[in-house]
Amino acid sequence: MTTAVIGAIIGDVVGSRFERHNHKDKAFELFTEKNRFTDDTVMTLAVVDALMDMTSQKLQLGQDDSAIQTLMIRSMQKLGSAYPLAGYGLNFSKWLRSDNPEPYGSYGNGAAMRISPVADLDLSSQDRDYLVNLITSVSHNSKEGIYGAQAMAKTVVTAKSVEDKAIIVSKMADFYPLDFSLDEIRPTYKFDVSCAGSIPVAFQAFLESNHFEDAIRNAVSVGGDSDTIANMTGAIASAYYQDIPDDLVMKTLTYLPDDLRTIFTKWQSFIG
Repeated sequence: MTTAVIGAIIGDVVGSRFERHNHKDKAFELFTEKNRFTDDTVMTLAVVDALMDMTSQKLQLGQDDSAIQTLMIRSMQKLGSAYPLAGYGLNFSKWLRSDNPEPYGSYGNGAAMRISPVADLDLSSQDRDYLVNLITSVSHNSKEGIYGAQAMAKTVVTAKSVEDKAIIVSKMADFYPLDFSLDEIRPTYKFDVSCAGSIPVAFQAFLESNHFEDAIRNAVSVGGDSDTIANMTGAIASAYYQDIPDDLVMKTLTYLPDDLRTIFTKWQSFIG
């Protein structure tokens, strides 16, 4: 089964070498020796690992919320400490190292880039929204951070179940204005880690695509926070197109160390 998680990881790895060196064109080599996984992949897989632990421990939403959030925090801190140079923001890096991590009101797109695993789960909309809030609020407890994570999770779920892009765009537009094209913003778009400044761009990169790889190329071509935009676009595109070429998946996984690749492989089996 094609998961949103693999789309997110592919987008992160492909976009990684362009984060600080934007390439405002769709023509580029997907994989080189300069590609790498970033904090986007590490935190996505931290959420994955915590969700699997949550299930194995039979923790229930609404009853075991504190325990669920503790699992999330421990998982993020564990993988974050294992990969301290993955590219975390300053405040989140401090949060990862804290003995008593508290939410710090972030409005950054880190809330959205790690949330795709929730969309892979078979949950009611009410439970999904609740779980997104639990995961996000351990760090990104601002209104915008939670809003961005909800927008991302709901969009991935919609893309998984709806074929008509006109319906998908109407759902996306409930969250953010999409009154622009990539060609219009590409010349002037700059690095922006806010949810409001990056999630709509990721949405549009998917909407203007014809297949999965095209979506990733769209995302990179805009510039800005390339790895995270491609991560978010990749999650949506994999949910929608499903047929990600095997060579893209296998090549991406070669960039992951054994422990991260193992978490991903377990997730694929877990989702079924």
